[in-house]
Amino acid sequence: MKKYIMAVAWGLSTLMATSLKAQNSPTRPDKLYSMSGIGFSFPVGESADYLKPKFSTSLGLNLGLGNKGLFLYPKVSLHAYGYQELSPDEGYSYSLKKARTTTYLLNLALGYRHIDGKFAWYGFAGAGGGIILTPRITIDQSNHSATLDNKSNGMGMVEAGLGTEYNIGGASLFIEASYMQGFSKIQNRSFSAVPLTVGIKPNLSKLFNKKNK
Repeated sequence: MKKYIMAVAWGLSTLMATSLKAQNSPTRPDKLYSMSGIGFSFPVGESADYLKPKFSTSLGLNLGLGNKGLFLYPKVSLHAYGYQELSPDEGYSYSLKKARTTTYLLNLALGYRHIDGKFAWYGFAGAGGGIILTPRITIDQSNHSATLDNKSNGMGMVEAGLGTEYNIGGASLFIEASYMQGFSKIQNRSFSAVPLTVGIKPNLSKLFNKKNK
């Protein structure tokens, strides 16, 4: 866990150093964007042994800090995966195949955006956590019935990513990729994934400015 914390700390310090050096970088005066996206989250490493990508959605905010490119990036992510239970949990006799698992994750990151005309590139790094629901099954042989229930797996994690966006006036279209590394294990294997997201970031700053006029 220490190496992941050190990686996040290094990433945040790099972003802050970059923002201090980029004194002449052009920037829009907008301070607040909402963010909504859809895509896929691809399990990597040991996670690929028991997870398969299905779909993902995310909601977040970009809150500008200061007059340069630094921004705060809180985000909620819901990732759905195909799930193949490698071995039954304790107290269960059967393992599930071709099931589904879902994550509910909250991440708070610090990012830096560089703008060149209508295009922008950004990077971010942060940490958070949430729960990952994994299904289990109980078979009652006496009446030939099966009961499904979910196990809630608490998970702390770090996330770092890169993205690009195109400004269309009142909003920006974006593509974003990140790497997530969990601190806990599922099915005795680590959790790591690469979410790929496309979506739109409406410019809430302009809405607030209109109300104030």
